[in-house]
Amino acid sequence: MKNAEHGRVAPRSLIRLQHWLSPVFPTGAYSYSHGLEWAIESNQIHDRAGVVDWLDADLRFGSARNDAIFFVEAWRCAAGGDHARLLETAELAAACRATSEFALEASQQGASCLATLREVWRDPAIDALLEGLRQRRIPPALPIVIAVRSATEGVPVGTALCAFVYASVSNIVTASVRLIPLGQTDGQRALAELERSILDASERALTACIDDLGSAALMVDFASMLHETQYTRLFRS
Repeated sequence: MKNAEHGRVAPRSLIRLQHWLSPVFPTGAYSYSHGLEWAIESNQIHDRAGVVDWLDADLRFGSARNDAIFFVEAWRCAAGGDHARLLETAELAAACRATSEFALEASQQGASCLATLREVWRDPAIDALLEGLRQRRIPPALPIVIAVRSATEGVPVGTALCAFVYASVSNIVTASVRLIPLGQTDGQRALAELERSILDASERALTACIDDLGSAALMVDFASMLHETQYTRLFRS
């Protein structure tokens, strides 16, 4: 396990991970803002600094932190062949969504990712995951699916986790570029400023466990709830 967690990533596996987390992979990530659309509409956020603060808080105290913990737990279950614990983790990951929009965001992307992986990069672990989820009627949360496939691909958990967290943050920054709007350069500045937060969140998740789950980023959850009834909107969350 130790070697699997900390070993080097093969070039082909790295390319695949980058592809699975890229905007061209058909998960529909571009249609979600994770509550940011309401925060911008209500003038809670109106510039780059606001976007950075909002995402930093989510990485430290909110659902982004929880997803990082779920990712590590699922990766270790898959790498260790503990299918029963993997399904328990998947069920908890599906349930730990503060709002209906966050639940949709996780499950729709998870289902799309799972379907595409099965069509293009077949893997027995993914087939087993799908069957287990179907039997228990568990929606497939995106961090679980990516973690399992990363583990079977041989991508070390630290590398896979950083890439996953970065991709999630990058998608929300892209939404802010469209909504505020920020210029493309300011969007890149925001991502550069969030590098430390992404690395810190990943490092903390690697030493955390399921018992450490929890959220204190209430404004992110409130933003999602209020977005459900927002009159004019571009995003699904």
